[in-house]
Amino acid sequence: MAEDDLKDDLRGLREQIEALREALAAAAQPYAQLVASMERLQEIARGYFRLLDLYQRHGSISPDLVVPGLKDDISRHIVAALFERQDRNISQITDAVKARRGTASRRIVREKLAELERAGIVVATPGSKGRTFRVADEVVARWSQVLGFPK
Repeated sequence: MAEDDLKDDLRGLREQIEALREALAAAAQPYAQLVASMERLQEIARGYFRLLDLYQRHGSISPDLVVPGLKDDISRHIVAALFERQDRNISQITDAVKARRGTASRRIVREKLAELERAGIVVATPGSKGRTFRVADEVVARWSQVLGFPK
């Protein structure tokens, strides 16, 4: 009989220990979520500090940092306009470059787009209303890395 009481006591203790484990796991859950949120916040803060460092070193944060081969002003403005909004046609790109720089001609923009396309910086896509242009995926990936925000 004493042996049965001892076994019952052991079962009761086991059940209480298991209940304690479950309660501790439930109590620790919010802290795990808090740690994950803090890690995400640190990642975002590192990205902002990286942007501030880029701005301090270069005076601006522009696609020139990723595509150093952009020697002329119009090409830089074309790439910046396409980073703002992808899939634009030549007229839309010309208007965006004019808004940024003051002057631009369709002929020059067309020539620069052809050069950028040959260099692999811009990709042309045939559409129902003519060709549209966008920044190449490789350039977008490099830009994301420069900014510290992997795609």
